[in-house]
Amino acid sequence: MSNQPEIISGAVHADQRGSISFINDFTFADIKRFYTIEPADSTIARAWQGHRHESKWFHVIAGSFKVVAVKIDNWENPSDGCELFEYDLSAGSPAVLHIPGGYANGFKALESGSRVMIFSDFTVQQSIGDDYRYDQNKWYNWNEISNTI
Repeated sequence: MSNQPEIISGAVHADQRGSISFINDFTFADIKRFYTIEPADSTIARAWQGHRHESKWFHVIAGSFKVVAVKIDNWENPSDGCELFEYDLSAGSPAVLHIPGGYANGFKALESGSRVMIFSDFTVQQSIGDDYRYDQNKWYNWNEISNTI
């Protein structure tokens, strides 16, 4: 795995029976848990949560999301100029976004009814000891995102 966020692409196959979406290059070898998030509406940003060591994988299962990862330079007092990685993820384009440890992430639904599944390589107990929270407006203006794509 890379030390930077990366997209693991999938595809869709359709025929007269319907369609199947898949991400064959994503494996569950390191996954210890998963959960889904469905924002109450598309005006809400969930930002920033960071982990020194825990990795997360994001898979959109309905709608679409803007996901932003920030490479943290100092966990106790990160600078305002940390490097950003931006991704637009959609259920219509199967993919998994891997964000390794060392990053904070934030995300916002781009349309109502969006849901994202998040996988983690840490248990809940491990994650609590590796959890850093920052002000949602520190690195990104979530209000400038168009709420529909």
